[in-house]
This record gives sequence, structure tokens and C-alpha cells, in this order.
Amino acid sequence: MNRAVLIAGPTASGKSALALALARRLDGAVINADSMQVYRDLHIITARPTPAEEAQAPHLLYGHIDAAEDYSVGRWCVDAAAAVAEAERAGRLPIVVGGTGLYFKALTRGLAAVPPIPSEIRAGVRQRLQAEGAAALHAELVERDPTTARRLTPRDRARVSRALEVVLATGRSLTDWHREGMPPAFDPARAVKVFLAVDRAELYRRIDARFDAMLAAGALEEVRALRGRGLDPSLPAMKAHGVPWLIRHLAGEIDLATAAEEAKRDTRHYTKRQATWFRHQLPDWTWAAPEIAPEEIGRALGR
Repeated sequence: MNRAVLIAGPTASGKSALALALARRLDGAVINADSMQVYRDLHIITARPTPAEEAQAPHLLYGHIDAAEDYSVGRWCVDAAAAVAEAERAGRLPIVVGGTGLYFKALTRGLAAVPPIPSEIRAGVRQRLQAEGAAALHAELVERDPTTARRLTPRDRARVSRALEVVLATGRSLTDWHREGMPPAFDPARAVKVFLAVDRAELYRRIDARFDAMLAAGALEEVRALRGRGLDPSLPAMKAHGVPWLIRHLAGEIDLATAAEEAKRDTRHYTKRQATWFRHQLPDWTWAAPEIAPEEIGRALGR
């Protein structure tokens, strides 16, 4: 049976470095599973592999999407399945790496086969969310899709608006779509699945140091160029860690030191949510410290 390696972990845990080291040692191809590193406009601010690192082993699904697009989990699953097949045809070990838990869950467990939502419906719901608030949208959801509404709190902005978009676009409950779904694109039995666990104090130190390094490398100029495109602020690329705060700085609302500190704080909070999500949603993954992960993965692969 063909094998693969799935590497997840919090931001700044050393996932990309581990994936590259394994790719070099095991003749692998690195496949991106980070929802922000797919955007070509966000190279520095998302800490994507550098050109020098990408030259050392094949890297797939990095920077292949324009920031103006709202890239979905479903599209990533299709792209990732194709990338895995491409790596295997080349005789390489697929190494899927990233911090987006939903990508890994969808890849190995399947995803609801909800059709694409028309842009006008999505835009209308988002405008209403801003103008009326999530509670008003939840009240409408109670009328249109009571089954899904019962599972959601009126304060859950993202899930309430998503459920309302689906029922408005398709006339069917999101719960019904979830029952049907699409099968996993990847057999989890083929994979060695590792979540990198880093001491919290050390992780926070890495987050702070990395953001400072990104600023030194030109992250502010990158965000300035992104801001200059005049894109919808609700697009995923516009909400990447650090981007909203740097945009506020560029708009003259806050100084750079404040923007940097708030971006670091948001990232630290996000890593807590990442760990909690993986622990509950993908409990079959092996948790390992970065320094022992290579040996754990090599042993599991029999190499």
C-alpha cells in the first residue's frame, strides 16, 4: 500500500522545516494544507517556504490562488487529491503539512457536498450580518432551517451565516447536505498522522520572533500591496494573521509596534484553538515534540 505523511501543528511549531527535512531524506513531495499559504499575495506574512527551500524538494499547492478568490475546503480537497496522485506518479512520498485542521479532517473523513454558493447570495448575507447582526440571521434560520438552527447559537456568526447561505441558495437544509456528503479523498489508513506539540512558552517565543522576522523581510510592504488592490475585507486572504492589524497601521489608526503586538497576541490565541480543535476532532493523531517527530515518523514508515 502506498504511504503518506500528514503533519499538523500550531503556527510556528516547525511543521514546514520538518516536512522539508523528511522530503529530502525520504524523496518526498511537500503538499500544503494551510488555508492562508494557498494565496499568492501572502508569501511573507504567512511564512510560506522560501524559493531556496522550495528548490530542495517539490512543493505543491503553495501560492496557487489569487487573494480575490474565496478558496473553499472542497476545492482544496480536490486539489490535494490531485497533488497526492502527482507525487505518487513521480515515485515520491506525499507529505501533507499545515495547520488548517478542517483541511485534514475533510481529506481523511469526507466533506458535505454542498454546491457552490452564488456570489450575490453570499454577499447579501454578509451585508446583512454586518448591518443586522448574527441574532437576526439566526432568527431567520429558525424559520427556514430549524434543524440546523437548533445546533447553533445565535452568536455563532460564521456558522449561522453559512447555514443561511446554503438554505437560501439550495432550498435545502445544511444538515441534509451533511448527511449525504462526499467521501474522503484520501484513505487515512495509508497515512502516518502527527501533530507537533510544542511547549507553550517556547511556542509563544517562536511566534513573536517569527513575526518580527517577517516584518524585517518585508511583510508590511506585502500587506501594503494587498491593501492597494481594494479587495473585500471579508475575503479569507484579508483576514490572515497579521493582515488586519497591519492594514490598520497603514490606514494611520495605530502605530506599527501596536499592530505587531496585537498580531502576535491573535496568533498566540489561535494556537490554543488549533490544539483544542485537533484534540477533539482528530483524536487518532499522534502528538509528538518536534525534536522526536522525525524518528516517530521514520519508525512508523519502517524507514
